[in-house]
Amino acid sequence: MPPAVRTADMPIGVFDSGVGGLTVARAIVEHLPHERLLYLGDTANVPYGTKPIAQVRKCSLECLDLLAGQGVKLLVIACNSAAAACLHDARERYRVPVVEVIRPAVRRAAAVTRNGRVGVIGTQATITSGAHADAFAAAPHITVTGVVCPRFVEFVERGITSGPELRGVARTYLAPLRAAGIDTLILGCTHYPLLTGLLRAVIGDGVTVVSGAYETAHEVGRLLMEDRLRCDADQPPRHRFIATGDPVLFERTASQFLGLADVRVETRAPRHGHDDGPQPPIGTLADAARHFT
Repeated sequence: MPPAVRTADMPIGVFDSGVGGLTVARAIVEHLPHERLLYLGDTANVPYGTKPIAQVRKCSLECLDLLAGQGVKLLVIACNSAAAACLHDARERYRVPVVEVIRPAVRRAAAVTRNGRVGVIGTQATITSGAHADAFAAAPHITVTGVVCPRFVEFVERGITSGPELRGVARTYLAPLRAAGIDTLILGCTHYPLLTGLLRAVIGDGVTVVSGAYETAHEVGRLLMEDRLRCDADQPPRHRFIATGDPVLFERTASQFLGLADVRVETRAPRHGHDDGPQPPIGTLADAARHFT
């Protein structure tokens, strides 16, 4: 398939199952401040991590189709579950480069580990896919221990980033990794960097916490530079946000985490399903943003 005609003023398309990909969006905004983002959160179908791989693939490609149809110069799959389910298909399907978050995080972890013991936490879909273990194939001296942490996405989507209940859940999830003696922890879900402060407190100071967000942002910058598509506009970029679920909740979350006052969220489709109403936050996303590195 021939490449699409792309120009520097086109936006970068960023896709996630919900708000977790905002960690990647924030890293791109900080690293590439002149670039426009078109962000799509499939909040009507979150979480992806508990769904069958075939369903994750279907939802992911539908969302990526929407972004590709909007005229983007590059696509970022800012969701580990989606990347594990559809990366190969996406790179065959679209005429623009597709960047994902798994390999950048693995490269970073391989570079910083001292004892060769790396932990990966993620959703059921991500961990059972073996995507991280496969990415470490070029470094056979590294032992990888994966742990499924399904409830973390639920907490983040409700705006909860600290508190006794979450801390107790984190202790339970991370106990096998502490027992394995890891010195490096990959946050294998883009929701998890919003819990960085709490996770560092639970796992201990001797463990390096790796998020793929900044490594992914640098990969985006490298590809745009190679293709001479870096934007150098004088005016501040105006980002667009699309949610398939509740736009009000998404707008509030994006405003808090990205520090933007004028976030307006478009809705792709009406939200379906049961709504339990807003939950009182215990530790806000604005608090989480202070810990995000």
